[in-house]
Amino acid sequence: MYRHLLVPLDDTELSIETVSRAVKFAHTLGARVTYLHVQADHASRAAGNADVVSPSSLAEYRDTYQDRARALLTMAESAARALGVPCDSLVRGGDTPYQAILDVARDAGCDLIFMASHGHKARTGMTLGSQTLNVLTHGELPVLVSAMRETGDANPVIARIREEHRSVAAVLHAWLRLVNTYAQQGGTADVPLMRAMVRYIMEFPAAARRVKGHDQLYRRLRERTAVFHAELDELERQHERGRSLVEAHAALLERYDRNAATLGELRDAVEQYAHFMWEHMGREEGVIIPAAERYLTETDWRAVHAAFVDSRDEENEAEHRQLFSRIVNFAPDSADS
Repeated sequence: MYRHLLVPLDDTELSIETVSRAVKFAHTLGARVTYLHVQADHASRAAGNADVVSPSSLAEYRDTYQDRARALLTMAESAARALGVPCDSLVRGGDTPYQAILDVARDAGCDLIFMASHGHKARTGMTLGSQTLNVLTHGELPVLVSAMRETGDANPVIARIREEHRSVAAVLHAWLRLVNTYAQQGGTADVPLMRAMVRYIMEFPAAARRVKGHDQLYRRLRERTAVFHAELDELERQHERGRSLVEAHAALLERYDRNAATLGELRDAVEQYAHFMWEHMGREEGVIIPAAERYLTETDWRAVHAAFVDSRDEENEAEHRQLFSRIVNFAPDSADS
């Protein structure tokens, strides 16, 4: 039976679903997993890519790509560890992703390639949908092709959770890019903008409807099965830990504003928090959401959806959208002043 799976990932919405399926399959087999993210040529893609972070130079494009790759792979590793599946992660470059997949599979000693059946256009890196057939026709290893549903068919609660995760991730990417830009170019960091980032991270995930929605989801899953109690306990502890980390970052930013802390300390704190959040979101998307899809009933889903919707504050959400737009569209060359 298969002992070592290679799981290629792009940066589309399908990747975390691919992760959850691959991890579950590996857990059943007692196999290990190696995740692979293929980095496409930056120079040819930078000019044609438009994204919320809007990188304005090749160096910034690389930084953005690297942040996203780290986020994706950290989330994937977290999902594997939650089920006790040994895992590694690799990033490789190349303009022929299928060849990179085959080369890594051979070099890593994998005996099965686990891939999605199709994928939408990735923002950075490869697009797996256009590569699966090439892997099938050019490789010698067995390939398990996992059929993926269209994102439009997703459960609305799950779609909402994933959308919120992407919003937080986008702010984290902007935050990392900001501190790295100032660290590279020198000067004094934009403290008001960083306060806005801290505020968004503190307020957006903690909004009443999100707290109620997640609480309802966790409670319903606990009622349906005891299998994931330990994982749910850990996620709830992480909710508290996340609030403590953000509060500590807010205090550190104020010390920086008083020249009582360095930019290096700020950067280390942001790195720590980003990694923490990537792991947290990976556990939720890679383990809890698939479990909920398996165990929750239609009645459960209606109750969870109502918990997300009932406490909706449109005025507050509009303010958060404005704050989000300001954060992710900041001008990177402001550090030159």
